[in-house]
Amino acid sequence: MRGVFEYSATDIHGREQPLAEWAGSVLLIVNVASRCGFTPQYGGLELLWQQYRDRGLVVMGFPCNQFGQQEPGDEAQIHEFCGLNYAVTFPMFSKVQVNGADAHPLWKRLQHDKPGLFGSERIKWNFTKFLIGRNGQVVKRYGPRHTPSSLAGDIERALG
Repeated sequence: MRGVFEYSATDIHGREQPLAEWAGSVLLIVNVASRCGFTPQYGGLELLWQQYRDRGLVVMGFPCNQFGQQEPGDEAQIHEFCGLNYAVTFPMFSKVQVNGADAHPLWKRLQHDKPGLFGSERIKWNFTKFLIGRNGQVVKRYGPRHTPSSLAGDIERALG
């Protein structure tokens, strides 16, 4: 089973990007926003990317404006903000919806495969994180309060 590697998404530059390009890697998929109390987590996500990418971790940011309208900009503005403020170099994607009928299929899959607290599939806020194993299956889901650095142990285990 290919899991999340069977999906594709539009990158921040408007190009369709098959996740299969990263098949066999460990993924950390995060819904992000530029005007959120958790926005400083961009820095921690970039640190994880720098620390573990040579071992096979790929951090992926998916901007989302569904929570308090905290990602109002277009892709060019988001890309500029992330670069200027957090020196983000990990793969970023175009804005998506993560909840509801128009949610991106990848996010529907993530929620279905690893529900949150009390079995709720719904994403509650920005900076919800999904750790994906090398087999494309969801290993763990983390709420926004889980800082990127707190995931290091699980990432180490997933990387083997």
